[in-house]
Amino acid sequence: MSNSRATAGDVAMERETVMNEKMKLLIAYDGSAHAQAALNDLRRAGLPRETEALVVSIAGGLSTSPSSASEIVAQVATSRRVSSAIDLARSQEMLSLKEAEELALEAGRQIRTQFPHWEIRAEGLLGTPAAEIIRKAEEWRADLIMVGSHGRSALGRFILGSVSQQLTTEAPCSVRVARCPVEKDDSPIRLIIGVDGSPSARMAVSAMARRRWPAGSEARVIAVDDHVRPTGIAHILPTATAMIAEKIEEELAKKQEMVEAALEDLRAVAGLHVSPAIIQGDPKSVLIEVAKRFQADCIVVGSRGFNSRLERFMLGSVSTAVVNGAHCSVEVVRMREPP
Repeated sequence: MSNSRATAGDVAMERETVMNEKMKLLIAYDGSAHAQAALNDLRRAGLPRETEALVVSIAGGLSTSPSSASEIVAQVATSRRVSSAIDLARSQEMLSLKEAEELALEAGRQIRTQFPHWEIRAEGLLGTPAAEIIRKAEEWRADLIMVGSHGRSALGRFILGSVSQQLTTEAPCSVRVARCPVEKDDSPIRLIIGVDGSPSARMAVSAMARRRWPAGSEARVIAVDDHVRPTGIAHILPTATAMIAEKIEEELAKKQEMVEAALEDLRAVAGLHVSPAIIQGDPKSVLIEVAKRFQADCIVVGSRGFNSRLERFMLGSVSTAVVNGAHCSVEVVRMREPP
């Protein structure tokens, strides 16, 4: 018994050490209502006390308005000399960069009032939003990127190449796409954690187990049985049917094993009540529907690897579909590559 107690104590100490490790959080901010939602969502993400936050705003993309772009075109069109046109463009570029820096600083001030213990820096960047955020995340070795679900552009809400979409498929670390109403209070948090037996799903569970959740928070661990049973051909191809059924049962057993492991990990988290479910259907719709009924704050899923650029933009992946269709925030967990 004494050895058992010592082991449990060691595990508790190790868990506390892990939870106190510093997180590097990159927050993309453009001043829009969706970006503001991302700042509000910080309170409901279970982030550690020891967090180093870098707020970035992008000039030329996230922070440049259509009127500013039109102004540049008009100035260049009326300029008599190419050098003057270049000077005008550079001047406007620097103005946009300054505006981006001011936006980032303002967001940093807001965050500091909520999290006075965090280390917070702000920076303006110049370039294409998704590309610059990904570049900065790689350079800075970010653990998590926080971004609003849409930017200022109305068109960006509907196209596949939106910033949040690109980040969830191409970022080098985890990405949280925030949909948090401004009126959200500090009530207990509700999570949906999707598991499928994969290493990426195990990472998603581990990431949530390392967070700090307020008392009364709930997590539902969901595994989806998405198999179609070949019952219609059982009398024609009994051997093949039996082989398929055996394979399905093996995969379900693997998912059940992961659900049980997730329950064990998450039940050790103070203040978090955990419940399991294995539901039959399509994972893309099951997770979204369960989250709606549960009034979840966030859906957490692992990110499977992509073998090609084409795969990154296919709507077939569960994480992509959930990011696009969920009513709440979605965190796609991806382990950062070692340096």
